[in-house]
Amino acid sequence: MFDKSILGHMEIRSRLLERVNAGKFYGSLLFVGQDGIGKRRVALEMAQREVCFRRSACGVCEGCKLFKTDPLPKEFPNLLRIAPEGKAGLIKVDTIREDELVEGGVINWAYQAAPPNCHRWIVIEDAHRLGKASANILLKTLEEPPPDTFFLLLTHMPESVLPTIQSRSERVVFSPLRSDEIGEVALRHGWDKSELDVWIAVSNGTLKYLDRDMFARACSQIDAWVSVMEGIPFKNVSESLLPDKSSELAQSQQVTLALEQLLIVLDEQMRILKGMPAHLTQWAARLGSLTNKQINVQDGCKCALEAMRNLSRNAAPETLLRKVSLTLN
Repeated sequence: MFDKSILGHMEIRSRLLERVNAGKFYGSLLFVGQDGIGKRRVALEMAQREVCFRRSACGVCEGCKLFKTDPLPKEFPNLLRIAPEGKAGLIKVDTIREDELVEGGVINWAYQAAPPNCHRWIVIEDAHRLGKASANILLKTLEEPPPDTFFLLLTHMPESVLPTIQSRSERVVFSPLRSDEIGEVALRHGWDKSELDVWIAVSNGTLKYLDRDMFARACSQIDAWVSVMEGIPFKNVSESLLPDKSSELAQSQQVTLALEQLLIVLDEQMRILKGMPAHLTQWAARLGSLTNKQINVQDGCKCALEAMRNLSRNAAPETLLRKVSLTLN
């Protein structure tokens, strides 16, 4: 009853399936966990199982293949995906109220009849990108959804999800994937065993860096943060940390990724200070040489997390990242 190509989170997946089968699935769930750990894939599996020719999310039939395409469609027979748009990376009011693809918008789609033996699933990706206006339009439907219509809201920044959304949603917490799980996925995607140790350390329990270009940029960001900790001026290493204007990722997403790499570096520094084995072996010697330097790891983590929470209100990524870098000297 599960797609074998999806690794991890079996306890959550089993519990969700049991509740659907028992008719005890609530109208709105908030999936919380790191970006890139498979929350969206688990959400899609709920709908995939219903259109699977074997009703088991086999992963190979024509029904399941609908969920394997790249890019992923916005609308399926029994599922609608809502995601942030544009460089600002926001979920706009028009997406909720009146969408070009879905006539009448999300709410109208929610009230349509589901296909035979199916529910209607609405997946809202990066739910922390719902602005107040968009959220307000959704609130009543979230609180009292139509029969057999379920909302699955996904976020890696639950503290930034509007309280009105949180209060109407049941929270489901996803843990990072195990090293053996993400390692197996990496091997499926063409990574070599000799590359896994560094890839797993940088990926930090997620699958965000299966793309080699994204992995290379993550490594360059780690290198930049280590350089800042060594005393190199921010302006000398800022190129890899600042948003790439040619990227398809929203500016806020790019800054978040850069800050996440800083958190990985600071966690590694703390491990070294405690005498624990290094994970980031490629940078272990440089970080080890900083043990006598009075770097306040806790202040650095606190500042990075605060910056991530305030991204939606900050239009100057260079100013924000420069401010964070000052805590590392």
